[in-house]
Amino acid sequence: MYKVMLVDDDYPVLEYMADAVDWEAMGLQLVGMHENGASALEAAQRNMPDIVITDIGMPRMDGIELLRRLKERKPELRAAILSCHSEFHYAKQALKLHIQDYLVKDTLDLAEIKALLQQFSASLQAEAELQKRQQAMRLSADRSITVVKERFIRAAIHEPMLDSAKWLEELGSFGLHWRPGEHMIAAIAAVDHYRSAQQRFLTDDMLRFALDNALEEALRSNGSAAVHFVYSQQQFVLLQAFAPGLKVNGYEELTRLLSSVQSMLQRSVKLTFSYMLGERCESPSALKASLSGMLADSAQWFYRAPRAALRRGANRAAAQFDLYNAFGAVGERLQEQLLRCDKEQAGPVIEQWAAIAAESRFPPQLVKDWALRLLLDAKQKLQSRQHYRIAQSLEAIHQEIYTIATLTELTEWFLQKFQSVIGAAAAGAGRSKRAEIVEAYHYVSRSLDKKISLEEVAEALYMNPSYFSRLFKKETGETFIEYVTRMKMQRAMELLSSTGAPIGKICETLGYDNPSYFIKLFKSYAGMTPAEYRGQRKQG
Repeated sequence: MYKVMLVDDDYPVLEYMADAVDWEAMGLQLVGMHENGASALEAAQRNMPDIVITDIGMPRMDGIELLRRLKERKPELRAAILSCHSEFHYAKQALKLHIQDYLVKDTLDLAEIKALLQQFSASLQAEAELQKRQQAMRLSADRSITVVKERFIRAAIHEPMLDSAKWLEELGSFGLHWRPGEHMIAAIAAVDHYRSAQQRFLTDDMLRFALDNALEEALRSNGSAAVHFVYSQQQFVLLQAFAPGLKVNGYEELTRLLSSVQSMLQRSVKLTFSYMLGERCESPSALKASLSGMLADSAQWFYRAPRAALRRGANRAAAQFDLYNAFGAVGERLQEQLLRCDKEQAGPVIEQWAAIAAESRFPPQLVKDWALRLLLDAKQKLQSRQHYRIAQSLEAIHQEIYTIATLTELTEWFLQKFQSVIGAAAAGAGRSKRAEIVEAYHYVSRSLDKKISLEEVAEALYMNPSYFSRLFKKETGETFIEYVTRMKMQRAMELLSSTGAPIGKICETLGYDNPSYFIKLFKSYAGMTPAEYRGQRKQG
């Protein structure tokens, strides 16, 4: 809806035009009526109109001066002069300002005003559509260049470099000329808090495009000869050539440039990044090796803090002990929080888990696997107990966790997901059909380390054992003993997966005093022995 302003020191004329035109029906909005140019100009500072119809001769500021000032701010403004003056002198001044029409009050009629407004509205619409098409064409061209540059840098890293001269020529086409005797230093940068950035930009394509544009503008503003390449949604590559010598330290120059780009990106698109600097390279093949090495340094990228400045090769080796043993106690505590439906205590436990991972420097993929396994086990346990259905597909959960770039982001994601499971557990317990069944569930959850008989649970619920047995089967579809066995076997699976405890110890932990009987029950439930199950899980 285009905005219209009327300006005339003859107030009855303003009232006439305001009342005679059905503005909304014409797709217009009357945003102001003013009796002099100065008042109209002041109002336009707050709410600039698209169309102005103004008198010429007015106190404080005439219509010609008003339109001149408004056109300086908005050249595409549509304007018409409304005046008692029909002299050519005024029309000539109006033409210089590209005034679209000149109306004489003495011969003015309503149809003429409406026709003029329709003309203005149509021309503004046509201009807006043209600008939209032109912008789309520019965006398409920019995206094409971005795609070409991305293909170039990915090919340079991942494909054999058969012709260095041709590669250097193509690099020069992007504005970076690597002259003989110069050194090239590469930086690879990764967007911090990628998942939240992805949600803010809605799609990966929009995020990639915003990042590319912001980088282009930042480098141009710095007057830098460096060239950037978007490598993925999360990462970009920056290349800069330097003449070797004492006067210029390439690393210091590139670090200053990255700091400036960091500030500009944060201001323009609210993104920050961490980066890693490679070695000085004297040839394209050396640059290829440097880039490949930086990308392969998964531990440094995973354990980095936001806005970190990394150097290739500074990573320390992972601890030489079993991840599942290290995380076993944490897994057990999280399972306790699930059983108790305690969301508050899950946070400190997961933070402890993250601290162990950061200190031990386990391979990132193993850390992700452990978090995923524990989360899926918790969801499976909840599903089996409360007829809970996992809202998100397992495939979607897998895809989510493997796009997570850092331990910080993984910790946030893990906590959010686990608290969601705990919330579902609490809600599911509250929706159970019978309070007695819910209480029986809680009793079993608290007593998995003991022998559990139907009689003792019935007694705890002040119910007749026979009646309780029939009620439980009717409400759940399985006998109470079958339910207890299933819960114990699922707990056994969790302990086998997340700890290195001996099978005999797990048997005792679950209240069984006969290992052979425990193994028989487990094989009947899982289709394999506890030892086979543990071996399969560790291989997966």
